[in-house]
Amino acid sequence: MEIKRRNVLKTIGLGSIAAVQPVSAFSMPKKKGKFTYCLNTSTIRGQDPGLAKYIEIAAEAGYDGIEIWIQDLKKFLADGNSTSTLKTMIENSGLKVENAIGFAPWMVADKDKSRQGFLQMEEEMNLLAAIGCKRVAAPGVGAEAPVDLVLAGEKFKDLLDLGRKTGVMPQLEFWGAFKPFYHLGQILMVAAVANDPDARLLPDIFHLYRGGSGFDGLKLINGNAIEIFHMNDFQGNIQREEQSDKDRVYPGDGVGPLVQVVRDLKNMGGDKVLSLELFNPEYWKEDPLHVAKTGLAKMKAIVKAAN
Repeated sequence: MEIKRRNVLKTIGLGSIAAVQPVSAFSMPKKKGKFTYCLNTSTIRGQDPGLAKYIEIAAEAGYDGIEIWIQDLKKFLADGNSTSTLKTMIENSGLKVENAIGFAPWMVADKDKSRQGFLQMEEEMNLLAAIGCKRVAAPGVGAEAPVDLVLAGEKFKDLLDLGRKTGVMPQLEFWGAFKPFYHLGQILMVAAVANDPDARLLPDIFHLYRGGSGFDGLKLINGNAIEIFHMNDFQGNIQREEQSDKDRVYPGDGVGPLVQVVRDLKNMGGDKVLSLELFNPEYWKEDPLHVAKTGLAKMKAIVKAAN
């Protein structure tokens, strides 16, 4: 009976899961992960300083890296600048472009639309490669509920192949308020179906809360499967289902279990980039350098408390 059971597991794709390894919940890694700090430019995008200024602010505030938006990159290039100029600017700043935020509809079920999404993703990956960025967010933009998670996993496998071709690897992302693809369990399923050693996940404090995933599911994940983690916090005086991106607050200023989450991220192993991602319009009224410095200090305070 046990032999038959193993054969069944293999036929449904659970015999070799690279990104998700439940055994990691029961065994501590030999080496705990380290953190570096990154500024997602959404945090100060309301001030609209432009891509060059984003880089300057992140460097002056003391971050290790920056997480850019592809639409800002395209605007920078449309204004007559080049990728080589931008790459030099980034190198001179001492920062790394850790990741990029894009919205290519690669996950849609419609074949023609998905093909267009893959073409868009390839174009954007090539732009990112030219400036030294090696990752790009891969949310389920355009997908319709209910998402066929097996089909999505097959598409994610194709996207990983494209990432290896371009040198820019997709980071599978979910959004807590996006009904088709909102839950940690969904990205675990998609990553498992892809069955690829390069599968990577991009979780977010706010989205884990907003979509009802909770936080203990992180304990089931192999530490190497998470390279970027979005840091923020959520408020306790607004109902979960009513919270939106604008309600995010600095890490530690809300009611999220951030110390435990960071401790779990460290214990699971694998070095990680903690990226501050906020969309709070109140912060957008303030000096962007002050906001960037404040967010970095609060992230470091959480990490210190988690040690």
